[in-house]
Amino acid sequence: MRFLHTADWQLGMTRHFLAGDAQPRYSAARRDAVAGLGALAAEVGAEFVVVAGDVFEHNQLAPQVVSQSLEAMRGIGIPVYLLPGNHDPLDAASVYTSALFTAECPGNVTVLDRAGVHQVRPGLEIVAAPWRSKVPTTDLVADVLDGLSPGTATRILLAHGGVDELDPDPGKPSLIRLATLHDALDRGAVHYAALGDKHSRTRVGAGGRVWYSGSPEVTNFDDVEPDPGHVLVVDIDDTDPRRAVTVDSRRLGHWRFATLRRQVDNSRDIADLDLNLDLMSAKDRTVVRLALTGSLTVTDRAALDACLDKYARLFAWLGLWDRHTDLAVIPADGEFTDLGIGGFAAAAVEELVATAREGDTDSAADAQAALALLLRLADRGAA
Repeated sequence: MRFLHTADWQLGMTRHFLAGDAQPRYSAARRDAVAGLGALAAEVGAEFVVVAGDVFEHNQLAPQVVSQSLEAMRGIGIPVYLLPGNHDPLDAASVYTSALFTAECPGNVTVLDRAGVHQVRPGLEIVAAPWRSKVPTTDLVADVLDGLSPGTATRILLAHGGVDELDPDPGKPSLIRLATLHDALDRGAVHYAALGDKHSRTRVGAGGRVWYSGSPEVTNFDDVEPDPGHVLVVDIDDTDPRRAVTVDSRRLGHWRFATLRRQVDNSRDIADLDLNLDLMSAKDRTVVRLALTGSLTVTDRAALDACLDKYARLFAWLGLWDRHTDLAVIPADGEFTDLGIGGFAAAAVEELVATAREGDTDSAADAQAALALLLRLADRGAA
C-alpha cells in the first residue's frame, strides 16, 4: 500500500517582502505544488494523499483563494484527506465549514473533522487528531491514542504539532509526546505517523515510522527551514504482520529563500558578492536576505549599493537583513579631491566628510548616504 504524505500547504500565504508580480507568482507556485501531487501520484502509483494540517494559511480567506485551492485538489484525481491544523482549526470561523467550501469541495476531498478512527477502505484506517482551536491545552495525539487497541487494519496516524524532543520548550501541554507515540507504534495500535507543523522534511526518533513531510513549497529562509519543498512517498507492507514501512521523498518546490552572510571590506569583497549573486539560478523564484558586515570607503559603499540595486531588479526579492547587517562607512583620505568641484560645493563636501567620520550617528549615516550618492552621480560607484 502506497500513499503520499504532505502537510503545511498554507494556501493563501503572503510574504510581506514580495512586491509587484512576485507575490502572485509565489501564490501560484504554492497551488502548483498541490496540483503537482496528481502527476506524482500517477507516477508512483499512490492510492491516496494525506495532508497533516495547515492546508490553509488561516480561516479568513478570499473566496478566490478557496475556490482555486479546491480546484487544485480536484486535479489530484485520487482521494485527499485534509487535517485541520493550528493555522486553520475547526473553530467557529473554520474555512472547512464555510458555505463556499462545502458547496465547492470536490468529491475526492475529505476533511477529517472528527478525532478518532476513519476507515479509508476495508483493511486501512486513518487515526486523526484535528485541531479545534489555535491553542490546545492537551496533547491531541495522546488523547486520540488513549485506549486505542491494535486491530487487523493498517493504521496511519495523521497529526499536527511540535514534538517534545524537538521543541525548545518541552513543557508545553500541546506538544506531541514522542514516548506515547512510540508506545502506540510498538504495540501496533498505529503503524505510521504522518506529522505536520515543521516545514522541513524531518525524520523523528528511531524506527523510521514518524516523519514530518515539510511544506511542498518553501515558506521561510534556509537558516530557519533548511529542507523544504518535499512530499513523502510512503509504502506500508500490509502483507507483513509488522507492517514494514519504507519512506522516500520527492522534491516538488521550485522557490528558494536564501540567507547569505558576507564580510565586505573592499572592492574585491564586493566583486565576490556580485559573482555569488550572478551565479545563483532561477533568480525570479529566489528570495535573498543579505547579512553584511565590514568597513567600506564611501566609494566602495556606493559600488555595493549599485550592485544590490542591480540584483534587486532580477531576484524575486533581495535586501539587507537589518538586524544582522553592520556596515561602517569611513571616507578615505583624498577620496573626494578629484571630483572637479570647488568653492562652496567643495566646502560642503568637506563638511559632509567630517560628519561622515563621526561614527554611528544619524547625522553620520545621512552624510555617508549623501557622499555615496554624489559618487554614484559622478559614476564612481557604478556596478
